[in-house]
Amino acid sequence: MSVESTETNPLRALSPQDLRAHAAEALTRARERSVALTSVDDEDLVRQHSKLMSPLVWDLAHIGSQEELWLVRDVGGREALRPDIDDIYDAFQHARADRPALPLLGPEEARKYVREVREKSFDILETVPLQGRRLTEDAFAFGMITQHEQQHDETMLATHQLRKGDPVLHAPAPPSSRSGPLPAEVFVPGGAFTMGTSAEPWALDNERPAHEVAVEAFFIDTAPVTCGAYAEFLDSGGYEDPRWWSERGWAYRSEHGIDAPRFWKREQDGWWRTRFGVYEKVPAAEPVVHVSFHEAEAYAAWAGRRLPTEPEWEKAARFDPATGRSRRFPWGDEEPTPDHANLGQRHLRPAEVGAYPAGVSPLGVHQLIGDVWEWTSSGFEAYPGFAAFPYKEYSEVFFGGDYRILRGGSFGTDAAAIRGTFRNWDHPIRRQIFSGFRCARDARPSEVA
Repeated sequence: MSVESTETNPLRALSPQDLRAHAAEALTRARERSVALTSVDDEDLVRQHSKLMSPLVWDLAHIGSQEELWLVRDVGGREALRPDIDDIYDAFQHARADRPALPLLGPEEARKYVREVREKSFDILETVPLQGRRLTEDAFAFGMITQHEQQHDETMLATHQLRKGDPVLHAPAPPSSRSGPLPAEVFVPGGAFTMGTSAEPWALDNERPAHEVAVEAFFIDTAPVTCGAYAEFLDSGGYEDPRWWSERGWAYRSEHGIDAPRFWKREQDGWWRTRFGVYEKVPAAEPVVHVSFHEAEAYAAWAGRRLPTEPEWEKAARFDPATGRSRRFPWGDEEPTPDHANLGQRHLRPAEVGAYPAGVSPLGVHQLIGDVWEWTSSGFEAYPGFAAFPYKEYSEVFFGGDYRILRGGSFGTDAAAIRGTFRNWDHPIRRQIFSGFRCARDARPSEVA
């Protein structure tokens, strides 16, 4: 069984001219989003809205610095524009809490810098050979920088959620449910499937290589856990009962006085939340968001279930029992469209469960891509045969740390930065990210055909 022999990869079917156009469009879309997220008052740009996050102006200039390092200097072999700021915008040298004290580029200087870098990048894209070197094969470096920018755009979106004051971001509401009542869970047969990829041109190193993994039969929630279901856990006293929590989770909850998902508040008529400056009643039919791994794990224990492992999540998302192969996305190999998933900041919230029937997996699992990042029970480890590329600091230095894997992307993730093999990771205490979850359980012998 092999992904490479069956998976359709649209990028590899493109002519060199069309591949350059595709990369240029992806870079442009990312930059348009970066501009939108930083088109706020200069005071908002330079302020640190939370010690968990950088000032928006740091993220903007960091985007330009990474692009300069990889596309202008490495791929293009051009003279450095601003070598004097390399250390300032090295994410490994300065913790987020310390970045406001650095001699950062001001708003106008940062905007000018990223424009100049992009002009040179586009010139390089027009001329550099897209073969003969692994970094440029299939325009990989341009895809890597696109994904990097989109990842920081999602980080900046999370910063906006932490910002105080009137709303500055606006978007239409996502679609309502189009599927009617869904079954609570879906059966996933046991056996081997192909996990990861060796064929996806813009896949990052931790997604590689494709390898066979066997899982036991299990059941997984048809959709992410909703706000309404999570409120039942809250209202039953779930945050006051240590039975449902791991020792670490309970200690963290107790020390920090956590009594609900972040941004939630109990009012006389129920639960309310703050969302990008809007105070609103919590919508029962939407997936819960802004919960930590510890909270997700506690809910699952209360519900008599557990979190899925990373292999279980990927099998539910990619495995096609009719063909035995693994798809690029739950719906197939074609790129995401607005009918498939809630991605790209088109909406500023998760969509109701059942809103994307076109995105369902062959096994019948809904909304595996978009809406909310989904916590799994797995730590962040290398796949067998892993090789760091193009630098160890993207993945390798994080293996084996205090992280849990999240899968599937959120409403703030762009289509260029997500696929069925994409792996995200974060500390189990994180709640400012757009994180939710779904539950799983082992299949009983009587339930296995």
